[in-house]
Amino acid sequence: MKKDGRNRIVIENVYPEINYGQYPIKRVVGEKVVVEADIFGDGHDSVSAVVLYKKKGQKKWSEVPMTFLVNDRWRGEFLIEELSDYVYCIEGWVDQFKTWLGDIKKKYDAKQDIPVDLLIGANEVERALKKAKGGDRKKLQEYYSIVSNTEDPGGAVALVDDPDFVNLMFRYPDRSLSSKYHKELPVHVDRNKALFSTWYERFPRSCSQDPEEHGTFKDLEALLPEISRMGFDVLYLPPIHPIGKINRKGKNNSVVCEPGDPGSPWAIGSDEGGHKSIHPELGSIDDFLDLVKSTQEHGMEIALDLAYQCTPDHPYVKEHPEWFKKRPDGTIQYAENPPKKYQDIYPINFETEQWRELWEELKSIVEFWLDKGVRIFRVDNPHTKAFAFWEWMIAELREKYPDMIFLSEAFTRPKVMYKLAKIGFNQSYTYFTWRNTKKEFTDYLTELTTTDVREFFRPNFWPNTPDILPQHLQFDGRQEFIKRLVLAATLSSNYGIYGPAFELCIQEAVPGKEEYYNSEKYEIKQWDWDAPGNLKDVIARINRIRNENQALQFTNNLEFCQIENDLILAYIKTTDDQSNIILVVVNMDPHHTQSGWVQIPIDKLGINPEQPFMVHDLIGDAKYIWKGPTNYVELNPHILPAHIFRVHGRLKKETDFDYFM
Repeated sequence: MKKDGRNRIVIENVYPEINYGQYPIKRVVGEKVVVEADIFGDGHDSVSAVVLYKKKGQKKWSEVPMTFLVNDRWRGEFLIEELSDYVYCIEGWVDQFKTWLGDIKKKYDAKQDIPVDLLIGANEVERALKKAKGGDRKKLQEYYSIVSNTEDPGGAVALVDDPDFVNLMFRYPDRSLSSKYHKELPVHVDRNKALFSTWYERFPRSCSQDPEEHGTFKDLEALLPEISRMGFDVLYLPPIHPIGKINRKGKNNSVVCEPGDPGSPWAIGSDEGGHKSIHPELGSIDDFLDLVKSTQEHGMEIALDLAYQCTPDHPYVKEHPEWFKKRPDGTIQYAENPPKKYQDIYPINFETEQWRELWEELKSIVEFWLDKGVRIFRVDNPHTKAFAFWEWMIAELREKYPDMIFLSEAFTRPKVMYKLAKIGFNQSYTYFTWRNTKKEFTDYLTELTTTDVREFFRPNFWPNTPDILPQHLQFDGRQEFIKRLVLAATLSSNYGIYGPAFELCIQEAVPGKEEYYNSEKYEIKQWDWDAPGNLKDVIARINRIRNENQALQFTNNLEFCQIENDLILAYIKTTDDQSNIILVVVNMDPHHTQSGWVQIPIDKLGINPEQPFMVHDLIGDAKYIWKGPTNYVELNPHILPAHIFRVHGRLKKETDFDYFM
């Protein structure tokens, strides 16, 4: 259909719009969607615009007015109120009433003859009258008599400054020739845990109190009170399925498996079952259901590892050999990431001609565990599986389970990581583990929080994983673990640790590699959870700070603060209403005391530069009185490598000093 040639409004450069509207932006219930666009028309007439929004599938639009910013840029925002996907659009129009409103007073002040202009205004009021009802109609009739009175032009001009008149007229605009943006843009809405979560990874098989026994779900259940006390709300389990016996790996990824070696949990499948089965030594399906229930009673949720790969003795290999890639010699290709070899794992071939049957079966695995009450999945290496599959499966499952959360474990190229986020993954692993300097952190977080990426990519920061023991944790001591904990927990609203290796500050690595020596991936560990120097109480305090300060429950509200010392990183987070203001200061040097003068944007925070204000270090519990935008900080990493300050407004009276000192 041809556009009406009388439509004079241009709408372009809409933000946010991901891949020209192909993919949705992400929000949780209670978050705002802030929309901007260039909106303009020909000539000098005034323009008005609204953001249109509705739940997906609804017919009726809701709308909010847009505000002019500068240079034909407009902004409007709406609130996500329900766990349902939304769509939004923009409508703009030449506003004849607003044009009249802006011109009439200028002409009157210039002592020009305005009877005809008054009649133009009267026509606008009359047009609004035809739409209005009740009290609005009665009020508009009164205004009509004033505007149409050419004998008293001063009365009509006075209405220009009457907000009741202006707002009433804006309620009934003439949008008969409005222009609408040519696309409805999608919003994917998740529950709040997609935005704010605290993950703890634990191998159930290493939870036995008896060093001679394989750990069980019951053993893990006994640890739930302590995991909950530390402040975690997601308990992530590596694969819980039967482990392959053919080509089973030994300790430290050895190709020689000694008697009693349990193998890697990621080598899934044996004659005992596959992805819908439980490793017999962990317990029964009823034991798992008890664990799910008990975890929920402790204020947490179970997250399962979803690893689409099979051992040579997985039932799928025998039942569906067509799902695996064969080499020229007729053998099945095992997984490789040269120079690494995974002889105990067969990757699935997503180019199989039976791809439809394969997709359905892989989806049924997730459905099986969803039916058992699991709603969170950490997905192993999703970038090695077909994008089209993930997009299809996640969309299919979300129809029935809108509360499910998928975490993408893809340490790969940025565009690939971002693609996975766009097609449905709710959270994503990141490069946080390998960012070390102040510049690296500021550059990376600026990319994550101020570009288009912020609209679809939710970072989940992990200082360590069973696969990764970064060099800084190998060499820089306990204070480095605390520093990385603070950075992960305060830079991102989603973070996790692999424990107990993290809280026990395990540093022993394979020489020359970022891998744990005697890795728990290949053997059952006995952890002395209460060993001297453990970080359990520190972790509990940091997580309590996160739970008690809403500013830390978002990622994109991050703003870096200037401080001349390149070995100190400072940043601030606030809630929209500034009722909660958090300033984090981190010594990036794990060995020496560092100090500097941090610049705080007190003008943005509504703090009077002439009045003192209080900052409360929520880690060490010290309180300081500061004044103005520039204040001194000093951090000895061996005492405390970071401050998490709660910034309070100015003091009301001199006696307040007594309380804070």
